[in-house]
Amino acid sequence: MSDSHLGLYPLEESREREKLLVGWLDHIKSEATCLFLVGDIFDFWHEYKRVVPRGFTRFLGKLAELADNGTEIHFFTGNHDIWVYDYLPSEIGLQVHRDYIVKEINGKKLLIGHGDGLGPGDKGYKLLKAVFTNKVLQCLFARIHPNSAMWFGLNWSKNSRYGKGVMAEPFKGEENELQVKFAIEKLKEEQIDYFIFGHRHIPFVVKLGDKSAVVNLGDWINNYSYAIFDGDKLILKSLFPENEKNFIYKSLPL
Repeated sequence: MSDSHLGLYPLEESREREKLLVGWLDHIKSEATCLFLVGDIFDFWHEYKRVVPRGFTRFLGKLAELADNGTEIHFFTGNHDIWVYDYLPSEIGLQVHRDYIVKEINGKKLLIGHGDGLGPGDKGYKLLKAVFTNKVLQCLFARIHPNSAMWFGLNWSKNSRYGKGVMAEPFKGEENELQVKFAIEKLKEEQIDYFIFGHRHIPFVVKLGDKSAVVNLGDWINNYSYAIFDGDKLILKSLFPENEKNFIYKSLPL
């Protein structure tokens, strides 16, 4: 799953989404061997060497429970929670990824990543991401008192697209979606069965030929969507099945 944006303004709605997410994690804990949190789990996160953001207690506690019970947890940083460092790995035992990974399960290759900044173009966004990931600037930001830094980050969040209640950009069509373009080019290098991304907040499946598909996980703001991979096939679902009628299947899921 991806894009729960926990902490997003207004906080009352974020807490309700957190409770739903925790309930879902509790439901899957007995059968989930791997859990992939594919970016923008937090709407803003910045941790210091000895200070971490307040909140998210129920969610972090449930992740710790899953990890203690043997579930392998992968956390991908998104464009909103870039500044996750060593707190979650050391306290929970999850693995942090700052780029996409290719993971083979039961002979199927899954390329998994948040899905932002892929391929050519989108230069303005890539410049902003380069600023946020610059080690020197990260070090300078960490010199700011936590009260001021969190105030800045939470206000940035409050004024973001989703903080203002603006929906995701509509599906642009297979030929214009950057994640699909990236997948087409990547297939020229190696065979991938499933490209799994977040970031776009639109649950969609685009089939590429007979053996590959691009899957966007949607979000936990409007769609409450997620994907299940059973070792052979992958299916896109929602916590609320009535939402699934809004999923975009340009072709049938594999």
